[in-house]
Parts: sequence; structure tokens; C-alpha cells
Amino acid sequence: MRITPGFDEADRPVVATLYWEAFSDKLGRAMGPSDRALAFFEATLSPDHALCARDHDGRIIGVAGFKTARGALVAGGYRDMARVYGPLGAAWRLALLSALTRDTDNRRFLMDGIFVAPAMRGQGVGTALLHAFAREAAARGYREVRLDVIEGNDRARALYEREGYRAVATHSTGLLRHVFGFRAAITMVRDV
Repeated sequence: MRITPGFDEADRPVVATLYWEAFSDKLGRAMGPSDRALAFFEATLSPDHALCARDHDGRIIGVAGFKTARGALVAGGYRDMARVYGPLGAAWRLALLSALTRDTDNRRFLMDGIFVAPAMRGQGVGTALLHAFAREAAARGYREVRLDVIEGNDRARALYEREGYRAVATHSTGLLRHVFGFRAAITMVRDV
């Protein structure tokens, strides 16, 4: 396995599919149906905000996205969303998704999603991506990294804790738990 920055245009469908496989339980009601969600993600993914784990044949098997003041892994806005969902569909979806948005900060490098191909889970891909993410943060001059994990995703949280992340805040989804399927997101940080 090797970690590379970014991905090629030909990789967009693979990255979009892996992203949707990882986050459809959380985003399905807001971004579905699946064909539209995949079209949106494929069109709006930013390779400049991704670290990709590749197998020995060069296939993408996992991605760690990050968010900066210049963009994020999923970089689409209203116009992009309206092309896929129409003006009204874009408006209500963006209103819902704004509840999940976490701002960047100047002290911490922000992860914008980490996901691994289902067949590769439990084989060290996530750990390798976390290490690459920390190296990227250090190269950019950050002293800390930050990510959010949904309450109840015990497997991911255990991995983050093994890698030195500690919980620093919990953000309730309130009534939107019925839309997103989870009650809270936990912000975790780690020194680089």
C-alpha cells in the first residue's frame, strides 16, 4: 500500500462510490437518491484536498479528505447541487447539511472525512491514512489535527483513540438526529 496526494479524473467515480458507501447511512436522507448523490459527489470532489491509499495495482482503497480555507474534499456549492437536484432540492439539502458543517480553524488541520473500501477495512488502511494526514498537517505547519466522529461509531473512535486522538467536544444534532440517524458528533484532536 502507498499513500498519494490527490487523485486523477479517472478516479472520480471510485472515490465518489467509496465516499457514498461510507457516508450514505448518515447522508442518505439529505443527499439521496443514490444515483443523484453519486453524480453530485463525482462532480464536486476536490483532488487537491485528498490523500489516497492505493493497493499494489494503484487502485484507490481509501481516502482521507481535508478541509482548508481554500476548499474541502467535497467542494460543491448551491450551483453544483442545483444542477443535480434542481433549485428547490438544492436549497433544502444545503440547509440540512449546514448543520453538519465544521469550520476550519487556524490551529488545527481539519479532516473532512476518512473512508476505506469495505473489503479493505481492518487491514491497516485507515491507520496509514491517519498517519499520512498527520504528516500532511506537520508539513503545512500545524501542531494539531482535528476530526469528527459520530456518536455510536465505536470502531472508528477506538481507532482514533489508539492513534492518540482525544475527545474535546460533543455537538448535538438535536431534532436533526431523525434525518441523519445519529444524536451527536464528537470532535477529537491529536498533537502532530
